[in-house]
Amino acid sequence: SPQRRYPLREVFDALRYLVRTGVPWRYLPVDFPPCAMVYQQTRRWMAADVFEEMAHDLRQILRRALGKNAQPSATIFDSRTLQSTVES
Repeated sequence: SPQRRYPLREVFDALRYLVRTGVPWRYLPVDFPPCAMVYQQTRRWMAADVFEEMAHDLRQILRRALGKNAQPSATIFDSRTLQSTVES
């Protein structure tokens, strides 16, 4: 039997559900594409820095909506060192 093709929007919605609820991949409801497919596409997006680009674009859109320049004109540096990851 041929494998069903899912629109990327459904895969993205499944990823949003996982992030929002914190459930393990294997507990993704059947209303979404298979968890292996969502995981594989998420890995592709991460390798391509898609989320960083989305955050950058969204930040510019929100700044413009607030009547500000798309790019900030000042930077604040904090002397504390915090360990973090790209995903956080």
